[in-house]
This record gives sequence, C-alpha cells and structure tokens, in this order.
Amino acid sequence: MDILSVIGAILGLVALVGGSILKGAGLSGLWSPAAFMIVIVGTIAAILLQTPMHTFRRALGIVRWVFFPPPQDHAGLIARMVEWSTISRKQGLLALEPVLDQLADPFLRKGLQMVVDGVEPETMRQMLEIEAQAQQHRDTAAAKVFEGMGIYSPTMGIIGAVLGLMAVMKNLSDPSKLGHGIAAAFTATIYGIGAANLMFLPMCSKLKGVIHRQQVEREMLIEGLIAIAEGENPRNLESRLNGFLH
Repeated sequence: MDILSVIGAILGLVALVGGSILKGAGLSGLWSPAAFMIVIVGTIAAILLQTPMHTFRRALGIVRWVFFPPPQDHAGLIARMVEWSTISRKQGLLALEPVLDQLADPFLRKGLQMVVDGVEPETMRQMLEIEAQAQQHRDTAAAKVFEGMGIYSPTMGIIGAVLGLMAVMKNLSDPSKLGHGIAAAFTATIYGIGAANLMFLPMCSKLKGVIHRQQVEREMLIEGLIAIAEGENPRNLESRLNGFLH
C-alpha cells in the first residue's frame, strides 16, 4: 500500500471538511445532490465522450495503483539476471528453459523465451522495445483519463454555480431564500475545484509516476536479457544494471 496516497487522501478530506466547519458553513454546506449531479455526473459524461472504450477500461484497471502500486524489486531482478547469466555461461542458454515456468511477468517471460530460443540480440531488442513502448503508451493514455476529469470538473462546477444563481434570480422577491440559494450555488464550484485538485489531478500524477517506474524496469530487463544472450560476464552485467537503481 502507498502510505503517502492514504495520508494525502485523508488530509484532503480533513482540509475540506475542517475548513468548512471552521468557516462556519458546517457539514450541511458541503452536501448538495444537485451540485453532485451536475459536477460529478457531468464530468463522467464528458470523459466518456472523449475516451475510447479500451482506454477507459484500462483506466479503471489501473486506478488501484494510486493506493496499491505494483510491487517492484529492482535489486532482486538484478540478482536473478546475474544468476541466469552465470547459468547460461556454464551450461548454455537452453539451461534457462526451466526458469520460464517460474516467471509471472509476461514481458520478462517473453524476453527470456527469446533468449532461450536464440533470437538475435538486435532483433530481440527491437521487439521488446516496441512492446515496452506500446504498454507505456496504453497506460499513459489511461492515466490521462483522470487528467481529463481534472480539467472538466472545475468547468462543470462553474456551470453548476451559474445554474444555481439562475435559480436564485427567480426568487429575488423572497429575500429569505437568497442567502441559502447563493450558498448552494457555490457548492458546485467547491465540488468541481475540489475534485480536480484533491482527487483527479493528483491521481493522474501518481499513476504517471508508477508507469514511469515500470518503463525503467522494462528497460533494465531488456538490457539484462540482451547481455545474457550475448554471453556478457555476470560481474559486468551486474555493474551495468546497477546504474538503473540510481
């Protein structure tokens, strides 16, 4: 679990609720079904119009990474590849075939299969780089779904505020309703700006960070697998891959 994400989410909620109470608006001032409908439902509608189905599904699939990012153990991967390099130099590349069944990562398994099959290193590099870049592109496009929601939600908040003020203008003859109506109108603005800056945009940035770290790991794997295929000395391999840790 990403502790910083949990702390950030809690502090954001505390800031919003606590600020409302301290300013005298109270908890009731933050609740407005109409504002929720306009801002949240409207933002979802806008992003659905913008996003292809496969990208939206991917976005729903990776949103958990905000709090539960995929585990990464670069030092452990380096140690495993050094071990594979040692085995291949002593027993040949085919000796790595039993390792394939132990790998859960499809990208790593595919790359090691190429090594065992004797694919040319340059051809292997091209194929793996294309796959790594394609995966990064898919995941980045999915992360930008939340960036889009962060862009649309403040605008939807303004729309909600305008609609609320329009309703207030219809009741100018009854001064007792003006204060409550204006407060309710600005609740939509809070929803829009708050959702963008406390949820959607930070989620997008967090996801982009996870995606970048995954891409660095794939680049490290490609370098390691190519070195194994070329029969590089395990000590040299370890020194090269340790550069990715920094």
